[in-house]
Order: sequence, then structure tokens, then C-alpha cells
Amino acid sequence: MPLSVLVQRIMTDLQQRIQRGEVKAGSHMSAQKIADEFQVSRSPAREALVALANQGVLDQQPNRGFFVLAAKQPITPAPLPPLEEPEAYYLLSEDWLNDRISQDVTEPFVRERYGLSKAQATHILNRAASVGWAQPKPGYGWRFSDVAKTTQALDQIYNLRLLIEPAGLLEPTFKSDAQWLRRLGNEQRQLLSEGIETLPADALLRTGMRFHEALSKMSGNSMYHMVLVQMNNMRRLIEYRAMVDRKRYYQQCEEHLQIIELVEQGNNQAASELMKRHLTGSLARKSPVLRQHAEAGISPE
Repeated sequence: MPLSVLVQRIMTDLQQRIQRGEVKAGSHMSAQKIADEFQVSRSPAREALVALANQGVLDQQPNRGFFVLAAKQPITPAPLPPLEEPEAYYLLSEDWLNDRISQDVTEPFVRERYGLSKAQATHILNRAASVGWAQPKPGYGWRFSDVAKTTQALDQIYNLRLLIEPAGLLEPTFKSDAQWLRRLGNEQRQLLSEGIETLPADALLRTGMRFHEALSKMSGNSMYHMVLVQMNNMRRLIEYRAMVDRKRYYQQCEEHLQIIELVEQGNNQAASELMKRHLTGSLARKSPVLRQHAEAGISPE
């Protein structure tokens, strides 16, 4: 049976960490720890570990778990799957954002329009509901929300982020995680070296969101982290249309690295101030693009 996209992404992430030396030979990997880190159930976590053991990356020992093997040759991880969601999810969102479909739809309509099975149609509609731009109607059918279509939505999201993200860095409960900071720094450097020009739009967005969510989690304020994750889900839908300008990512990655360095130095006051400038500048660069597409009623792709 082919591996799911989720399992492939866990495998690729773990392989990259081993390749970068973040996880040393002999290190123990448990399914529960991986499941907790990726916020998934034990089943896909264990499936990923078993697959890596079959590839000779890990050693599976009975009653002990999985251990990283010394690489006999450099590991070449498989490329990340191009989209975090099924392609039909993006087609559906683009059709709604560009007024190609009505506000009220049915599951059979979605199945027929995008060539999906009943289970696939249900999955993408439920995913849209979890993000916040769709909801089931009482009785039958689905209704899409206008919130992601307004030019004010991104401004409102960033205004709230400006309140919680710089503040999170100054929380008394903030606890720096050296391993996570190294991982985040390596991801940003990989983007600068080639990823900005080669990765698909959704992968770029997810890398940036992972950076901000990781710092928010270090704050120790679970409410900050919970709110940011929910806003990022909505932001991902809105900003997917603004990916026409990849050049802005170079400056964002450089600023991410500067924030990481300040946190590593224990200078969270300066990191907080830079975070505020970073978010303000990011919004200033994105808003014109989104307003242009909203007014023209077109997608930038």
C-alpha cells in the first residue's frame, strides 16, 4: 500500500534532520514522541518510523523502539509532497474566492465539479469548515463564508498577530528551545539557498507559519499559540493568492534568522521589537497584491 502524504512528510522531515546532524546516530525515536511533535496519532508516526527502518535509516529493535543508524552515505531525502491539501481543496477555494461558484453548494455538486469520490468531497468540505471558511447548513448542503474574500481580513489578522506575537516573546514563561531554533534556522537557510524559487506556494507558506507557531509555543502561553494556529489556517487560504511575488520571501527569511539569533542570545526584548517590524512590513508588502487581485477578480497564478 502506498504511503500517505502525511507519512511521507514525517519521513522527509526526519530524514532532513538526520542529514543536517540535528539527530545523531544512536538517538532513540519513539512513535509517541514523533506523534506528539507532529500533532498526529501514533499510527502515521509509527508507519513513518517503520518505513525509515525498511530504508536502512533507522534500526528497529524489539521492545526498545527505533534508533538512528550511522549513515554509510549521505541521505538524500525524497522531495516533499507539493501540496499540504488535496489539489481539489485549492480549486474549490479559488472558485469561491473568485466568484465562480455560489455561496451555497451541495456535496454532489462538489463531487461532480472536481471529479471526487464522496469521501474526498466530504474531506475537503470538512477541512474548509475547520479552517473557518465553510460550514454545514442545517439539514442539507454547505455555505461558504465571505470572511476570506474581504480586503480587510488580512489586515485584521495581522493586527491581532501584532498584539500577541511580540508579546509572546516577552512572556515570563518563555522558554527557548535550542533544538527547535536550530531546526527553524536550517529551514530558513534552505529557503534562501534554493527553496524560495523551487518550492510550491503552499510549502513556502507552511514553512513561515511553522516558524511563527514554534516561537509562539515557546512563550508558554497556550492561548497565544492556539489563536495563532487558527489565524494561520485562515491566513493560508487568503495568502495563497498572493504568492506571485516570491522576492519578498528573501527579506522575510533574513528577518526570521535575525529573530532566531536574538532569541538564542537571550535578547527577547530586541527580538520582540524586530518581530513587530517584521509583521508590519510583511503586511505592507502583501496587502497591495491581495487588493489588486480582489479588485480585478482574478487569481495571481
